[in-house]
Amino acid sequence: MLFSKRSAAMPDPARAPKGRSASILPASAEHFVFSRPLHGPYPNGIETAVFGLGCFWGAERLFWQLGRGIWVTAAGYAGGYTQNPTYEEVCSGMTGHTEVVLVAYDPKVISFETLLKTFWEAHNPTQGYRQGNDIGTQYRSAIYTTTPEQLRTAQASRVDYEHAIAAKGYGQITTEIAEAGPFYFAEDYHQQYLAKVPHGYCGLKGTGVACAISDQTTANH
Repeated sequence: MLFSKRSAAMPDPARAPKGRSASILPASAEHFVFSRPLHGPYPNGIETAVFGLGCFWGAERLFWQLGRGIWVTAAGYAGGYTQNPTYEEVCSGMTGHTEVVLVAYDPKVISFETLLKTFWEAHNPTQGYRQGNDIGTQYRSAIYTTTPEQLRTAQASRVDYEHAIAAKGYGQITTEIAEAGPFYFAEDYHQQYLAKVPHGYCGLKGTGVACAISDQTTANH
C-alpha cells in the first residue's frame, strides 16, 4: 500500500483534485467471491453501510467472510471531496477520502449490530489519521450510515465501546460517524484483493477489547 505523501491532516477542499464524472470501476464488474454485480442495483430488502478501518484489502475480506447475509462487499473511497478519485489521488492526501468498504447486506439474516461488532474489534479506533504502520488521512476510522436507525445504533455503539476500550488503557475513539455521502468504487484490482492474492498485505490489528454490542444496544440509548 502507498503511504500518504503529506502530513496526516485533512486537506483544503479548494485544493482537492476535481476527479472525473465516470466511475473508475467498470460497470460490468462482479464480486470475485460471490459472483454478483458490484454496482447493483441490489435486491429489495438489501441495506448498505460503509466502514473505514485502515487498508481496505483486509477490511473487505473481514466482511465478506461473515458469509450468510452479506450480498456483496466493495472497496472504495468516501468522506472526501474528489469525484471518482484514483488510488494515487487518495494516497496523495489531497482528496480527503478514507479507504472504505461498502457492505450490502440482508438485515433479516445478519444484523447491523453484527457488522458494528466486527468493525470495532478488528482495528484500533483511537489512532486518528493512521492505522498501525499505515499513516495518512486515507486510513482514518469511519462509519458512514444510510438509515437513521443505523446512525443511532452506530453512535450508541461508539459510546459503549469507548467505555470498554478506556478500561483497557486506550484513549478516546476518533472514529468518524456520519450519514453516508457519495461512495466511489476503487479500481478493479483492489476489489476482493485478498481473494485474488491470498497472501497479500493485510494490516488489520485489533486491540483485543471485545465489543459487547447486541440488539439491546439500541434500546438502551
